[in-house]
Amino acid sequence: MSEHNHPPEGDSRQDKDMETLRILLAHWIEHNKSHEDNFREWAHKSEKLGKPKVSELISKAADSLNAASLYLLEAKKHI
Repeated sequence: MSEHNHPPEGDSRQDKDMETLRILLAHWIEHNKSHEDNFREWAHKSEKLGKPKVSELISKAADSLNAASLYLLEAKKHI
């Protein structure tokens, strides 16, 4: 029998999954940043509209997105 240099079938699936994971992490980080920026804009507008509690809560949501992105960025470093 001749030996082939093809990776085992599982490796090909793992390679595809790893690439998908890299793409998803980058996408999620960028997506969160977009939402975070929008939240901060509306937190500022809410403050100007005389809704400080609304502004505070939207700001906290933005902070949470930022924290999530930091976790995703750290995960990306471990790939």
